Amino acid sequence: MRCSGPDARKIAARVFASREPLRDRVVTYGEVLDVGGVVIDRCLAVAMDAPRTATGEDVVELHLHGSPVVARETLRALFHAGARAAGPGEFTRRAFLNGKLDLSAAEAVADMIDAESRAAAHAAQANLAGALRAAVDDVCRQMSRMLEELAGSIDYPDEVPEPARERVHALVAEADARLGELVRDWERGRLVREGVSLAIVGPPNAGKSSLLNALLGDERAIVSEIPGTTRDVIEEMFDIDGVRVRVLDTAGLRDTDDAIERLGVERARTALGAAAVALVVVDGSLALDADARDVLERTRGRTRVVLFNKRDIGTAGFDARADAENDALSGSVFDRSTLAALRDGIAAVGWNGLQLDLTRPHLASARQADAVARAQESLWDALRTLDGGDPIDLVAPALLNAVAALGEITGAAATEHLLDGVFARFCIGK
Repeated sequence: MRCSGPDARKIAARVFASREPLRDRVVTYGEVLDVGGVVIDRCLAVAMDAPRTATGEDVVELHLHGSPVVARETLRALFHAGARAAGPGEFTRRAFLNGKLDLSAAEAVADMIDAESRAAAHAAQANLAGALRAAVDDVCRQMSRMLEELAGSIDYPDEVPEPARERVHALVAEADARLGELVRDWERGRLVREGVSLAIVGPPNAGKSSLLNALLGDERAIVSEIPGTTRDVIEEMFDIDGVRVRVLDTAGLRDTDDAIERLGVERARTALGAAAVALVVVDGSLALDADARDVLERTRGRTRVVLFNKRDIGTAGFDARADAENDALSGSVFDRSTLAALRDGIAAVGWNGLQLDLTRPHLASARQADAVARAQESLWDALRTLDGGDPIDLVAPALLNAVAALGEITGAAATEHLLDGVFARFCIGK
């Protein structure tokens, strides 16, 4: 239990009893007492004095046993002693307001909490360590120095020479290029945070459910030699290089008179339409039938990986494949090398050729991406002013607008409304 604020020590003294008084950054053993003085738990307490704390305020932490009853009764005791429940993200918000982290790092805390993969956690950690702030501040410093030169030449034209137009143009173009890199990294950040959706599709009895089980390393889907066993869409997740893949195992695509199977086929087609990548599985051991040809034709022209399965018993279908399937894989879902090749293939098409350098600063939200887009628009206005031969001092308003837009990312230009929106996505307290 964490209590932060100027009265943290007073409140702790009303609920925590120990032989020794609480000292700054010294672990103390004692008892937590309820409103009637009855012992709730025997635990450890740590007091940390401002400003050297996570929030920049006095903080007291009670390290309790993990019982829900103990936690609930301790909360009741703290509230009775004068504390109140923290709002969504309130500890992080206080840390931001007290200068302990910038707004991009605060958002990275929420990304750490929401991370569903190792890659997402590493990427959030990079921004939490200040990578995005450093990139944005560097661009802002360049523009601020140029604004100072422009202001000097405007205010003291006889003493301060006007900066060379070519140098101003080069600086603005360089700033625009660096922001362009952040925009490109926005797609990397989105991929790392959200992962990629993958639909396993194909005709009945091609081995789709067996492939799902093999990718998951678990018997998640029922496998049968009877065609049409899978009737509904099964959703699971697995990782490739730390990136989360949301995989959908679907019913076999074919025409059928069975009403329930037909419903499953329609759901499979819907899942295929919504997925970023199609993993097409056909029986490559036999000559391709009408259902297999239809699935292959239906998925041409979209992002996909094609597997001609059951190579261990034959390759007739694979050998007769069309030119559109020249890059298809031939193998078996029970073969490790086939699974490794499939993972590589999914990464190659699903990542869109992006190199996932998780240490790079990246835009982690649509809000940040919008701020960079507005900054770039202002820089483009400045470039048009310079290219049009207008007076050089007219670029100053555009540069000021760009700096203000970028300040929304780090919090240098944050409003209460903006902060409310950022911290609304946090869980209670954190």
